[in-house]
Amino acid sequence: MKKFFRTSATDTTALLLRLALGIVILAHGLQKTLGWFGGGGIEGSMGFLTGMGIPAALAMLVIVGESLGALSLILGFFTRLCALSIVIIMVGAVLLVHASNGLVGQGGYEFHVLAITMGVVLMMRGGGAFSLDSIVAKMLK
Repeated sequence: MKKFFRTSATDTTALLLRLALGIVILAHGLQKTLGWFGGGGIEGSMGFLTGMGIPAALAMLVIVGESLGALSLILGFFTRLCALSIVIIMVGAVLLVHASNGLVGQGGYEFHVLAITMGVVLMMRGGGAFSLDSIVAKMLK
């Protein structure tokens, strides 16, 4: 358990990655949950995802991962788990939707490559400075 929460409380690189990835993914999550930023809300998002053949339970996990998971990432709580969920969601988005569009251009997967890379770095480094994980790690010592 200690390894899961371990991070450097002075790692500002992880802090910056965590905030950038969390904020951008949260905006996508708010599209899916509340319909903000031109999104379809839960009903529209569930319809879109299940219409692609994704089982309803998995579609709901995508929505939760992009909303609550991103919020948790911003706070630096369960950073490694939240980063892993974002990596999985982004790989799924590339494979199911964006791969045929190529790397760059309309519907390309360049954004996903960046999000996947940021997520992998956060999985390795943890939440860094000002993360709740660093507080939990201190408590577990």
